[in-house]
Amino acid sequence: MLTGIKGAIFDLDGVIVDTAQFHFLAWKQLAHKLGFDFTEVDNERLKGVSRTRSLEILLEIGNVTVSEEEKLALATEKNELYVAYIQELRHSDLLPGTKELVEALKHNGVKIALGSASKNALFILDRLGIREWFDVIIDGNSTSAAKPDPEVFLLGCQALGVEARNCVVFEDSAAGVEAAKLANMKVIGIGHIDHLVHADQVVKSLGELLSLRL
Repeated sequence: MLTGIKGAIFDLDGVIVDTAQFHFLAWKQLAHKLGFDFTEVDNERLKGVSRTRSLEILLEIGNVTVSEEEKLALATEKNELYVAYIQELRHSDLLPGTKELVEALKHNGVKIALGSASKNALFILDRLGIREWFDVIIDGNSTSAAKPDPEVFLLGCQALGVEARNCVVFEDSAAGVEAAKLANMKVIGIGHIDHLVHADQVVKSLGELLSLRL
């Protein structure tokens, strides 16, 4: 699967570190304020998409209509809730196998990029102490279109100087998998196959890939 790969693009939330739980808690808290419940099933629709689109989905779920000014305020409030949750992130919070896989890829001359919808990506990388792992960082501040639009991954491979067909993406969301396929990249899904049916391969964690020949 990884034979011939020259570039690897990692999503952040749910792949490198499990901040998805904090996103869920923040959205759930916001939904409660707006007068409706927000479940883990609902949360699957938000994975991999931008904060703005996530808010729109949340409002659709609650059948709530607000002004554009109120949307901006709600998005800001959600981010403040989320940032409060992630203040305590440490290097030890890296998901199993992440460090070892990145080191193995680098040893084999593979260039490494981050491709995340998060506008807090740099903050999270710094909390984890791993910003220097990445040759290129493309985050929510660098893109104009949310996944499943392939923009974030196309920008990543362009910045790495690697053709899309020679890149592999590591993703935990259906929207991210779709974006990678639209970009003509191989994609390894991290999580459950039920949510990642279009991935080229699905594993439970990056650690499972360490036994493969890189």
